[in-house]
Amino acid sequence: MKQPWRPDPEPLETNDRAAVLAGTALWALALVVLLIVRPAPENAWWIWTCVTGVAFGGFGYWFVGRKRRKSLPADEAPVEPVLGMGPPDHQA
Repeated sequence: MKQPWRPDPEPLETNDRAAVLAGTALWALALVVLLIVRPAPENAWWIWTCVTGVAFGGFGYWFVGRKRRKSLPADEAPVEPVLGMGPPDHQA
C-alpha cells in the first residue's frame, strides 16, 4: 500500500559556529593536556594532530561565518564597519 506523499520538512536553523567552536575548544583542550603530560617520543604526532585540529577549527569558524553572510538577503546582512569610520553625524 502506497503512503500519501508528504512535503519535506523545512531545514532546521542551527548555530554552526557554536558547533565548530565547541570542536575547536576540545582540540585545544587536548593539546594543552598533551603539552602538560608529554607523550612518549613515538607518540609526538598526537600533538601535531591537535594543532591541526585547532587550525582547521579556526578555518571552519571563518568559513561557516562567510557562508552564512553570503546566504543572507542583502537587507539582513550584517554591515561590517570600515576602520576609522564611525556612524555618520546627523545634525538637525
